[in-house]
Amino acid sequence: MESTPSSQPIPERDLETERHAASKVTIIGMLLDTFLGLIKVVGGTLFHSHALVVDGIHSFTDVASDWVVLAVMRLSRKGPDDDHPYGHQRIETLGTLLLGSILIAVGAALAWENILRLFEGDELLIPEWPVLVAAAISVLSKEWIFRYTRYVGLKIRSDLIVANAWHSRTDAFSSVVVLLSTVGAMLGVVWLDTVAAVAVAVIIVHIGWKFTWDSVKELIDTGLSKEDTEKLRAIALTTPGVRNVHELRSRRMGQDILLDIDLVVRPEISVSEGHQIGLKVVTGMREALDNIQDINFHIDAENDELIPSLNEPGLPSREEIHAQIAQALGELPPHSRLGLHYLENRVHLEIFLHEDHPAPELTTNRVQEALVDAAWLGSVRIWIAA
Repeated sequence: MESTPSSQPIPERDLETERHAASKVTIIGMLLDTFLGLIKVVGGTLFHSHALVVDGIHSFTDVASDWVVLAVMRLSRKGPDDDHPYGHQRIETLGTLLLGSILIAVGAALAWENILRLFEGDELLIPEWPVLVAAAISVLSKEWIFRYTRYVGLKIRSDLIVANAWHSRTDAFSSVVVLLSTVGAMLGVVWLDTVAAVAVAVIIVHIGWKFTWDSVKELIDTGLSKEDTEKLRAIALTTPGVRNVHELRSRRMGQDILLDIDLVVRPEISVSEGHQIGLKVVTGMREALDNIQDINFHIDAENDELIPSLNEPGLPSREEIHAQIAQALGELPPHSRLGLHYLENRVHLEIFLHEDHPAPELTTNRVQEALVDAAWLGSVRIWIAA
């Protein structure tokens, strides 16, 4: 079996520019969230809207998450080093996990508090019109910051920034709920405000769970979807020179993809030709998925999954084979060389003789007879080369 492992990384990213873009959009969002949190908590308290108060607390959780994002982006956008050769993007995954956990905790607490209020029969007051104004301002501003943050997150390929954008979108959704429930309460359905507060809290929990679960899947090296995996496998199989793909593994690190693939090629080709075939597979895969960070391909002369004993170190090395031939036949003529093919747990031997030293007495039959006791021997071929 011949193999050529090779890793082909994409060009280095401008991590400093990415960190600056992430910090800028996060600080803008933080200032906006602080403003919205204040007007919603104060407005909800003064004008009798539990839903608006919960929505304001949601905005303050956005402020807390923005601080997490700033700290995590600073750490995760460091370049690779000796201890972290693939970079520090997993810190971003941990940050997303922390953000999701915060949302779940806050949402669950708010939901419980308002459920108790609903069933304990506390006196419910009718919200006043300033609640509508505060909710409308929140909807418009949070939708704007969502679009801006998501654009930046996709541009710099940051799951954490995209997650923070969707956190902002949930604030816009919850403000819509507040807007509608306030209208209902002002029309006489007073309990609708408290129900809306519970609904907003459930939205917060749902989004937090999604962030948390996606991060957990990444941390345990969950691979690509079945569709993307089959797409990449098809690209490899249709590359000229590839006979089979018997292993394709993937994992994510942030939005980057890391791949390991075993390619089966014809056993008689050279190592360099096998490597070139692998490079063509890499090119095709990167054209299909532009966020592939690293591809490690392994070139096999046969499918070693079907022959488990190939992994056992029982076959002799080149030096050992050369020594056995010299002992049985004497030293080979000058300028000769050996070609070895490790296939199906045997070594198939080629002896290349120079035309100036043809050695007519060195025949296939004689070599086979001399090495008859060599259990490792497969076939023998003699070639005369210029």
